[in-house]
Amino acid sequence: MRRHLLAGVLGGALLLGGAAGCGIPDHTEVRVEGSGPAAEAGSVSGVRGEPPNRSASSEKEQFVKNFLSAAAGEPDRAYQRVRQFIAPEDRDRLQVKEGSEVALTVVRLTEEPVIVNAPDNRTEVTLKVQQVGQLRADGTLAPPETSTTAYSFELRNPPGQEGRVDAGLFVANPPNVLLLSVDALEAYYQSRTIYFWTSDRTRLVPDQRYLPLAVPDERLVSEVVKWLTAGPSLWLRSGVTGLPDGTRLINNATRTDGRWEVDLEMPDEKVRLEQFATQLAWSLDDVDGPLEIKIRTQPRKDIPDLEAHRQAHPVYRIGDGFQRFCVYEGAVHPLADAAGTIAAVPVAPEVNRNVVTAGLSRADDQILAALVVTDAGRQWLSVGTGRDPVAVFTRSAKGYGTIGRPVWLRSTAGGAPAGLVVADGVLYRFDARAQLTPVSLGVPGRVTAVAASLEGHRIAVIAGGALHVAALSANEGGVTLGPARRLPTRLTDLSAVDWYGEDKLILAGKSGRPAVYEVSVDGARDSRVEDKIGARVTHLAAYPANTEVPRGAAMYEANGVAYSSAPFERIQPEQVQVSPPSPGTRAGNPTAPFFLY
Repeated sequence: MRRHLLAGVLGGALLLGGAAGCGIPDHTEVRVEGSGPAAEAGSVSGVRGEPPNRSASSEKEQFVKNFLSAAAGEPDRAYQRVRQFIAPEDRDRLQVKEGSEVALTVVRLTEEPVIVNAPDNRTEVTLKVQQVGQLRADGTLAPPETSTTAYSFELRNPPGQEGRVDAGLFVANPPNVLLLSVDALEAYYQSRTIYFWTSDRTRLVPDQRYLPLAVPDERLVSEVVKWLTAGPSLWLRSGVTGLPDGTRLINNATRTDGRWEVDLEMPDEKVRLEQFATQLAWSLDDVDGPLEIKIRTQPRKDIPDLEAHRQAHPVYRIGDGFQRFCVYEGAVHPLADAAGTIAAVPVAPEVNRNVVTAGLSRADDQILAALVVTDAGRQWLSVGTGRDPVAVFTRSAKGYGTIGRPVWLRSTAGGAPAGLVVADGVLYRFDARAQLTPVSLGVPGRVTAVAASLEGHRIAVIAGGALHVAALSANEGGVTLGPARRLPTRLTDLSAVDWYGEDKLILAGKSGRPAVYEVSVDGARDSRVEDKIGARVTHLAAYPANTEVPRGAAMYEANGVAYSSAPFERIQPEQVQVSPPSPGTRAGNPTAPFFLY
């Protein structure tokens, strides 16, 4: 069973090869807003994870960091905590909001705070920032509401104690928003994944939320249920469905002798109730033991053991791990894994020629194969489906100057195979007959890369030089994308992206020099994975961590050379399963590595 790691463990993990790599977070908890906690007999609720108060430091640099953490914690006390930092005469500058209107302006510092001593015992502070988003009371991180790139304020001693080092500090002329740094988000919150059913209720789609560490454990189940009844994050709503209108939690969830009870106001429909039980079990993936669901105090669904329920109702069915492939000498070839095991090429030899890049996927007992091939100075998409090995392919009606790596959608209408590909700067949907249909993204600029999530209902796209995510709905007429959400990132010159977990992407670009970063699905958290590359990454593929496999893996190509993680090392020609070259023939480099799963 997948577990969430506590916040603060995200950055710096190494990617591993094979079925290992940088993992998804392992263990988190959640918070509830409501009339108060429902505690188990004998439990004690203590305050934890509270940010430092105003008097915690008089050292200016640390005081500024503490000020950027002050809003963290329970939303209903955010203004109170921040106002303690502000000079009494300036506190009315901060307009207080309540309830669901409370939102924290999450920012990433683009450089160290500039702190300058000024006349009259004042200290001027300037913050250069990147806007990340609005952290709302329901735990969602919404897109930014401003494009402000700098904030300024002053530091002062209390009246009559000017110039005294031990007198403490106040913020004067403060910003009119509740600022929260991404470092504080990392330190005082936990990231949690909850799930919503697709519109046809065949698959669960992950949705990311944030929980203050200050929230006591006994409010866990109540908070998750309230998140689920409130519905999905705004950017996901076009691709998933919420609970029936009017569904709400009656009082808070209770726990007695290790058994949780949840009482709901919702339609008493057996199918919906069964689906909600699975949705709730996975959204509470760090809770074990029995749970009972009631409707208006009447018992309706008993889950004897949450872990057993999750095992019986898996989120994903993806088989046993992955196999690694690459393009070598114009054909798809397998790469040996750590144990030296070699997979068979699922494409017949007579069609495995003139390949530039490829995307392969498993669908039950079928192989879905999409090859980008060269012919007459153009690139064409060649698509075939069937049992291994696939021998019959259909070529696209026209050729293009450049076609990117094709990706298959793991959830399509009516079971008809379909995928996405970028050709000459345009995003297309393709089908099993290699028919390409433009897909409207609603974002200006050329599209240069696309990646599809493991469940098949979210995509990541690099368009107009920026990173975006969007929800996807499959229908008989093709695919429909919801509004694209732009994600902030420290990288520039973005070149490649793939999904690296349920709530994480792996992204190639520049951070002064070419680099590969791990980025959260909302852009709030990022960490360097590899920056000893030396050339622009032109191809990137990953196997995403998931509920069954807690670690992911990645491979990339730069300057015509392929690399595999664990840590990143060059993929040598001898790792490619292919007949040895003729005497006197120089072996080429493996290129365009990808995963089959």
